Amino acid sequence: MLESCHNAQERWGGVHLLIDRWLQARRELIATFERLSGLPETSPLTRDQLQEFCGTLVDYFSAGHFAVYEQLIGEAKAFGDNGAVELAERICPRLEALTDQALTFNDHCDQTDCTDRPELQKQLKALGGLLHERFELEDCLIEVLHTAHSREDTEPA
Repeated sequence: MLESCHNAQERWGGVHLLIDRWLQARRELIATFERLSGLPETSPLTRDQLQEFCGTLVDYFSAGHFAVYEQLIGEAKAFGDNGAVELAERICPRLEALTDQALTFNDHCDQTDCTDRPELQKQLKALGGLLHERFELEDCLIEVLHTAHSREDTEPA
């Protein structure tokens, strides 16, 4: 998962400051996720470790929904790229569903003691699959909605 984040940063890093920050937040989310999910079952897990991860998770998802997606879709609309807008309209409902599932995990951890290792490992494994799918969809949005328009801005007329 961390490798795919690194590849995304290489492809789109520097293109837009908002995307750069968001991809850095993704990197932090992945690192926190891997630290948490990689702990041996015999290692103690603290509530603070879990809260750190959940905070990073919610921050990342919020930035996507309330800043990055809007920016990318607005950019596509400004360029009159109806195909890109249609793609976003197809992808965004799935991103919203993935967000709901991640927020359910966060709420569960807020309301209960999620330090039960076997159950938490099972939940983290499922969440890892959701994160992977989300990152792929987000990369698709970046590719279609932003990168093509960036090239149009820099190509000679």
